[in-house]
Amino acid sequence: MTVPALLQVDRLRIEAAGAEAASRPPLLEGLSFTIAPGEFLAIVGESGSGKTMAARSILDLLPPGVRRVSGAIRLNGRDITGLTPAEMRSVRGGEVGMVFQEPMVSLNPALTVGKQLAEGLKLHRGLSDPEIHRLSVEMLTRVQIKDPERCLASYPHEFSGGMRQRIMLASVLLLKPRLLIADEPTTALDTLSQREVLELMVELARDSGTAVLLITHDLGLVARYTERVIVLEKGKLVEAGRTREVLARPSHPYTRRLVGSLPRRAPDRATVPASAPVILSVTGACVDYAGRPGFLRRGTPKRVVHGVDLNVRAGEIVAVVGASGSGKTTLGRAVLGLKPLAAGSITFDGIAVGAMSGAQSKTFRRAAQLVFQDPFSSLDPRVRVGETVGAALRHMPDVSAAERRDRVQAMLEEVGLSGFAERYPHQMSGGQRQRVAIARAVVSRPRLVVADEPVSALDMTIQLQILTLFQKLQEQYGFASLFITHDLSVVEQVADRVVVMSAGAVVESGTVEAVFAAPRHDYTRALLSAAPGFAATAFAAP
Repeated sequence: MTVPALLQVDRLRIEAAGAEAASRPPLLEGLSFTIAPGEFLAIVGESGSGKTMAARSILDLLPPGVRRVSGAIRLNGRDITGLTPAEMRSVRGGEVGMVFQEPMVSLNPALTVGKQLAEGLKLHRGLSDPEIHRLSVEMLTRVQIKDPERCLASYPHEFSGGMRQRIMLASVLLLKPRLLIADEPTTALDTLSQREVLELMVELARDSGTAVLLITHDLGLVARYTERVIVLEKGKLVEAGRTREVLARPSHPYTRRLVGSLPRRAPDRATVPASAPVILSVTGACVDYAGRPGFLRRGTPKRVVHGVDLNVRAGEIVAVVGASGSGKTTLGRAVLGLKPLAAGSITFDGIAVGAMSGAQSKTFRRAAQLVFQDPFSSLDPRVRVGETVGAALRHMPDVSAAERRDRVQAMLEEVGLSGFAERYPHQMSGGQRQRVAIARAVVSRPRLVVADEPVSALDMTIQLQILTLFQKLQEQYGFASLFITHDLSVVEQVADRVVVMSAGAVVESGTVEAVFAAPRHDYTRALLSAAPGFAATAFAAP
């Protein structure tokens, strides 16, 4: 017997409003799909594919300047596209809940968690304050908030990203909606937090019989958590079907490109010889953060990196992996002299980084470069791309102004940005901005590049392009790299050796092949089991 559809989207068309509509293609064109009660369906595609527009249109939450032109959206057989604002408010939260990509934006920073959880229950359920309190505590306990009473009296900024996403889940699922829309719910989270949040979402949704519409660009999450998948390209549905079948045997070229973007290790990858000289040596490194000061006293320092040892040889990529709070980014900044050591030593070419003379420090600044996680915040919005890349050459005495212009132009061509020198960062996509950040780091021909989560916020196809570019430049110029990431599938593609950090300490290290094939530490095994990329590559087409 056929189960009636919970949600039916029929020939949905969304366009830009106003004068731009005639000159721009539709954001969504003729999209149709259904979701059965309790089903888990994914909509996947790159940025700009229209997947978020499809999700927001269900709740009539399209941004200004965008409008639904035609098509029907039926919830339990009722067309909800013609509802009044008051009627739509009863649908939002009560029948359809939505978890947004960034919980710090969707949670009100001026209200306590308790008030925000109570708001929906008062509006849609009309419960008393004691009943609301009881249900809120029970739900916070279910999403593994350790002290729910304290949480209710706290504000969103007092919690980590993973905790805020748990609170967002609690606020949505408290109302037991028939449909949950999760729009990139774990993009900003590390692998372990991502796994925990999604497992909670799946458990709570299944317990209440809630259907889930997962909006994502991550095929690993699709493989692990959904039953069917819809693939969107530039606003059009290009493929749909059972998740396992689509990933294992994609029929459309775009889907094949998405599946092909999953990180994989090259079978003929060259290894760095053991005889290669060590250029970076970290011995017993400890880093403290100043504690919060009190009245007439200094705060007690908190140790965040504990006795870390590692070496990086010339031409080698060493990955440092771990969840948020593991100390990996702090270690990377200490390597570059941006964080002082409380104990231990860090040497570059045998010279202690923290004790370099003025001339040695200048040489080190040119020899060691940093690629930031978010290029938009690290690039000056007032400075053009060519000037940004050329800034790394300003203090090189043997490079004339003409040579600097030529090297900048050649570098931009190498990273695929020929003709972009006069653009500003806001005129570029996320992937293009990350290419600028890499060009800025590499143009001075450094011997060491510290790359801090350089692809964590990118679509998988763009991620593959950036990783491939990074490997090409590393092979061409021979620089060594400390590659900081939480994504083990990325480590598998680019790194020679891997160092696993937990709670500020190294718990395991070795070659990528040895650690991935036979992890010795429970934390490493947890990271590997949580890595969504491996779920997809397990049965995706090679």
